[in-house]
Amino acid sequence: MHTPGDVAYFERFARHYERFMPSTDERALRAGLALAERDIERVVDVGGGTGRAVRTIDVPERIVVDAAHGMLGEARRLGLDGVRADGASLPFADESMDSVLIVDALHHVADRAGALAEATRVLRPGGVLVCREFDRATLRGRALVAAEHLVGFDSEFFTPEELAAGVENAGLDAAVPSRGFGYTVAGVKR
Repeated sequence: MHTPGDVAYFERFARHYERFMPSTDERALRAGLALAERDIERVVDVGGGTGRAVRTIDVPERIVVDAAHGMLGEARRLGLDGVRADGASLPFADESMDSVLIVDALHHVADRAGALAEATRVLRPGGVLVCREFDRATLRGRALVAAEHLVGFDSEFFTPEELAAGVENAGLDAAVPSRGFGYTVAGVKR
């Protein structure tokens, strides 16, 4: 799912990830989830690392998908189900999820269009994809882009409008429930 260099970094950093990363913006995540047109009982957190995003919501089934084995080990240690896979090739049946989360991860994904298409494929009708990202057009966003490239990441960031267009192209009805440096784009499957 992540570009090869990014996966290697997350493998090395996995044991310390929870200590150094900011917590998930639970309010913004819930604003995206509120757009679902069905009850949310089964959620997959794509590129979810340790599962910090999916842990903020209380649903019966929470699954973390990540390419970094070390990150999945941490997610499992925290009580979550974890699957090592690429976001552009999810190991789930068609229409098997009520929600797909991609939080602070899409900018690391090598095949972004493929990951959005897979999210669409696994969503049930009325289900919602919720993407949390960072706006490269903001001052903080430009600084983040520079910092991630300095570290060696192959990150590609988007504006909310660019990500919403990608979600629409994947076949979902897109909305932007929150804006700013950190923003949310949600897509509902009809």
